[in-house]
Amino acid sequence: MTQAGKRIVILGAASAIAEATARIWAREGARFILVGREKSRLDAIADHLRLLGAAQAHPLVLDCATADAGAELAAMLKALGGLDVMLLAYGLLGEPKRLETEPAAAAELMQTNFCSAAAWCLAASSILERQRSGVLLVIGSVAGDRGRRSNFVYGASKGGLARLVEGIAHKLAPVGARAVVVKPGFVDTPMTAGVAKKGLLWADPDTIARVIARAAERGGPTVYAPAFWRWIMLAIRHLPAPVFNRLDI
Repeated sequence: MTQAGKRIVILGAASAIAEATARIWAREGARFILVGREKSRLDAIADHLRLLGAAQAHPLVLDCATADAGAELAAMLKALGGLDVMLLAYGLLGEPKRLETEPAAAAELMQTNFCSAAAWCLAASSILERQRSGVLLVIGSVAGDRGRRSNFVYGASKGGLARLVEGIAHKLAPVGARAVVVKPGFVDTPMTAGVAKKGLLWADPDTIARVIARAAERGGPTVYAPAFWRWIMLAIRHLPAPVFNRLDI
C-alpha cells in the first residue's frame, strides 16, 4: 500500500499520538476524516495537516463512545470513496481508585475503551473484508498484557480490545486486509499529565507515531511501541504470581 492519496479515518484525532501520526501521513498527501469532540481543536489540526500536504482533511465532530459506529463509518466511507486506514485512538485512562470503588466510573471506561471501540472495529472489519484491502489500526496498551495491582480496570479494557483486534486480524488475513493492535508503553501525553514521568521507558508521541505509520504498511497483528516493550512484557507475563505480587506495579 502506498502512502500517497491514502484514505484515512482517525477516531480520536485530537489525541497527541493520533495527531503526530496524521502529520506523517499528511506529508504523503493523504485524505483524512478527523473525528473528535472539540470542533476548534479539530479545525486547527485539519488546517495544519493541509499545510503539511494533506489532499483533504475534513473535521467531523462526533462522540465516538456513543455514536452509531456502523452508520457513521458507512457515511465516511461514502465521502472518501473507500477506506485504506482506520486508526482508533480514543479512550479513557481513569483514576484507579475511583474505577475500583465506583461502578459507574468503571462502566463508563469499559463503554468507551471496549464496547464502543469494539463496535467501530467490527464495522471497519466488515468494510475491509468487502474491499479485500486496507488496515485497521488500534492503539492498545501494554497494561492489557497482564492484570496488575494498579489500574487493572483500564488494563482489562485494553486487554479485551487487543483480543478482539487479534481475532479480526486472523479473519481478514485470507482476503488481504489487515488489523493491528499497537501497544505503547509509557507515553508523555496530556492523558498522562498527572503521572510522574521518569526513566528511559517513557516515549514521546512522535516515537509512537512512527511505529503506527510502519504498522500501516506491514507487521502485526500485535506491535509494541517502542519494540523493546515486547521483551519487557514477555518477562512480566511469565513472572510467577508470588514474585509478581511483590512488585509495586
